[in-house]
Amino acid sequence: MEKTEGRALLEKLLNKNMKIKMTDGRTLIGIFVCTDKDRNVILGSCKEYLTYPDTDKEDPRMLGLAMIPGHHIVSIDIDEELISQKIS
Repeated sequence: MEKTEGRALLEKLLNKNMKIKMTDGRTLIGIFVCTDKDRNVILGSCKEYLTYPDTDKEDPRMLGLAMIPGHHIVSIDIDEELISQKIS
């Protein structure tokens, strides 16, 4: 069975650090564990950061294992080390 380009990319992302921005303004940072056909993402060792409109202060909160619904994801950033490897 031949792997598709998308599946190969996802396999390279496994166990890498990800930063996910959500529609409600929260930012989650954790280790990419898996995803599904509905674009839900599971992060391990996840921390949640809340930003306040009137200040630059962010309060981290440890979540542990977290499932982020795909329809709430605004953007995903991947660990800089991985980006520098130029995934193709």
